[in-house]
Amino acid sequence: MVTHAYRFALDPAPRQARALRSHAGAARFAWNWALAACRNRYDAEGKWWSAMELHRLWNVVKKTDPALAWWGENSKCVYQEAFRDLERALREFVRSRKGLGKGGRLGFLRFKKRGRCRDSFRFGSGVMRCAGRTVPLPRLGMIATHESTRKLARRLENGTARILSATVSRTAHRWFVSFTVQVDRRVPERHVRPGSAVGVDLGVATLLTAVDDRGGVTEIAGPKALRAGLRKLQRLSKAHSRTQHGSANRAKAVRRLARHHARVADIRSDALHKATTHLAARYETVVVEDLNVTGMLANRRLARAVSDQGFGAARRMLEYKTRWNGGRLVVADRWFPSSKTCSGCGGRKPSLFLSERTYRCEACGLVLGRDVNAAINLRDLAASGAESQNACGGDVRPGPAGRPPAKQEPGTTPRVDQTGTAAAQATAVPCGRCSHPPHADDGKALVKPAV
Repeated sequence: MVTHAYRFALDPAPRQARALRSHAGAARFAWNWALAACRNRYDAEGKWWSAMELHRLWNVVKKTDPALAWWGENSKCVYQEAFRDLERALREFVRSRKGLGKGGRLGFLRFKKRGRCRDSFRFGSGVMRCAGRTVPLPRLGMIATHESTRKLARRLENGTARILSATVSRTAHRWFVSFTVQVDRRVPERHVRPGSAVGVDLGVATLLTAVDDRGGVTEIAGPKALRAGLRKLQRLSKAHSRTQHGSANRAKAVRRLARHHARVADIRSDALHKATTHLAARYETVVVEDLNVTGMLANRRLARAVSDQGFGAARRMLEYKTRWNGGRLVVADRWFPSSKTCSGCGGRKPSLFLSERTYRCEACGLVLGRDVNAAINLRDLAASGAESQNACGGDVRPGPAGRPPAKQEPGTTPRVDQTGTAAAQATAVPCGRCSHPPHADDGKALVKPAV
C-alpha cells in the first residue's frame, strides 16, 4: 500500500468559483485566528495550543462572537485542517530551532494575507469520489474537470484505492483538486530489463546526458522554458509595475503574469516527467550525482540556468519511478569526481574549468565530450558495487587509494525502499601538491554544475 496523489484541473461554474474563493478565505482566516491564539497563550503560559484544543476553542468562540456568524457558509473541514496545518508547522519550527529539521533554520510563522499567499484548503472527511469528468466535494457539490477521472474512479470501484483527503488549490487562473489516495500498487519483483544500467549526468547546456551499459548515448535537451519566455516575462512584469495599486488594471496584470509563470512551470515539469519516465522504464539501475543545487544557486551567473533545468525535481522523480518499475536509483557521492576522471584509464585531472566542454586525457590521449565522460564514470560506479545500499562490510565498499576499505557504520543500514548513496572514490593519481593520495577537497567543487 503506497500513497499517491491524483491531481485534476477543475472547471467550476461562476457560483462554484465564488464558493471556492470563500472556502480559501475561510481557511486563511482560521490560520490567522489560530496563530494569534497560540501567540497569546505562549506569551502568557509559554506553550502552544494543539489542533484539538484549537478546535474546541473555535467551537465555543464561533457561537458567541457575532462577527463569526458567516462560518457556516463553508465546510467545517476547512477550519479543522487549517488547525492541523498550524500545529504541524509549529512542530517543524521547534524541530528546526533544535537543529533536527532539514535545511536552514525556519523563521516563526506569519499571518496570511489575501493576494500574498496561495489560495488552498483541504477536506479531510466526507463523501469524496469521482466519475467521468466530475468530482463531488463536500458543500461544493459536483464540479466538472478538464480531464477524465476514469483512472482513479476505476481503482475506487475495484477497491484497490481509498481517498484519504482532497486538497483544493489555485494556480494562476485555474483551480486544482489533489486527492491523496492510498493505493494497492503492484511493484514488479524484477525490472523488465534486468542487469541494465545507465549513468545520467545533469547539465545546463543539455538537460541530461545518459550512457547505458551497451555504450549508447542519449542526450535530452531541456526546453529552457524560462529562458524562452524571459522576454515576455520582462514585458509583463514591467506592465504590472506601472499599474496603480488596487486598480482593476493591476488585477488584470497580475493574472496575466501568473498565467505566464504557470506556463513556464508546466513546460519544465512536462519535460522532466517524460525524461525520467523513459529512464526508469528502460533501465534497472540509474546512477545520478548528488548535486549541491543550493550552492549552484549562489553563483549569480548560473543561478537562472540551473533553476530553469530543475535538477532537484529530476532526482525526486527518479527516486519513486525507479522503485515503481522494480529498479533502483544509485546516488553518487557529492565529491565523486565524475567530470575530472578519465573514463578510459582512470586518471584524474587536478582541475577542470567549466569552459572545457571536451575532456582530453594527457595520460591515454582520450578525447571525449565532458558530459559523456561523466556519464560513463557514473555508469561504471554502479558496476563497482560502491553504493551503501548493498554494503555490508569492509570488503564491499572500496575505500580511498592506499587505505583499507571502511566498514559500514552501525545504524546506517537503509530500508529496502530507500535510495542508496554511492561512496566517494579517490584514485591513485597524486593531487599535484604533494605525494599523498588526493585530498577531500580535490573532488568536485561545491559550486560545480554538471554542464
